[in-house]
Amino acid sequence: MQPLNQLIDFVEAHLTDDLSFAAVARQQGVSEYHLRRTFSFIAGMTLHDYVRQRRLAVANGDLVNGQSVTTVAFKYGYQSVEGFSRAFREWSGHLPSEVRQSGLQKAFPKLLFHIEIKGGIPMNFKIEQKPTFNLVGVTERVPIQFSGENPAIQALAQSITPAQRAHMHALGDLYPHQVLNASYAFDEGRLDEQGQLTQMIGFATTKENPYADLNQVTVPSHTWAIFPNKGPFPQQLQETWGRIYSEWLPASDYELVEAPEISFSQFGSADVASEIWIAVTSKKK
Repeated sequence: MQPLNQLIDFVEAHLTDDLSFAAVARQQGVSEYHLRRTFSFIAGMTLHDYVRQRRLAVANGDLVNGQSVTTVAFKYGYQSVEGFSRAFREWSGHLPSEVRQSGLQKAFPKLLFHIEIKGGIPMNFKIEQKPTFNLVGVTERVPIQFSGENPAIQALAQSITPAQRAHMHALGDLYPHQVLNASYAFDEGRLDEQGQLTQMIGFATTKENPYADLNQVTVPSHTWAIFPNKGPFPQQLQETWGRIYSEWLPASDYELVEAPEISFSQFGSADVASEIWIAVTSKKK
């Protein structure tokens, strides 16, 4: 967890600066994409949202200590007092001027990452090179959710028409030859929004999509880390996602590559068989 704690220390030292994480990623020998995605999955929030909340918490202290609303607003990178006041009220429930007068504070402590050793649990995986392929299916922007079944994804699945399903089956000529889920285009969020991602429910194919009712994403050739797992759905699948980010990635010789994150499940029993695919590249370049 040391790289993430170094990232937190960097944020703390530069809360009033225009933050760029590219240099931190280079110093750690990974891509910025890898750094942001690992943080998001382990912390349960985007890096952008963490920085936003830490700035507002420290700004809260500055207001209580007598600094003016205008000074604090521009100190923490807001373009106007109105924008800062709106963001601060949404976060704390109070206007900055009210907090300055009352001394009321809301805490959002600095994160600290640590490893909890629970005993050796085997984790099966394989590394596989895949040529360029297409994903075809239906897509929707959905909120990022780290546990439980995502209602927006369930709604997307229920919206698939018989015609769309038939078209996807006609195109799906690649393993796993069944419906899969692909997540990509992850948001870092804005000051007043939560993060989202684009979710596709579809098939893998070598073919080009001719159907107007489906979308297509071309996935370039990558090395893929593939994690088979089996157990209660969706708990086992989500636990495997968590272990990939908290255990496998930190200990492996690989880092993430920006590409769709793919999973699929084969139902039919209480122990659902699933696979997770993440695109990676070797850290030893």
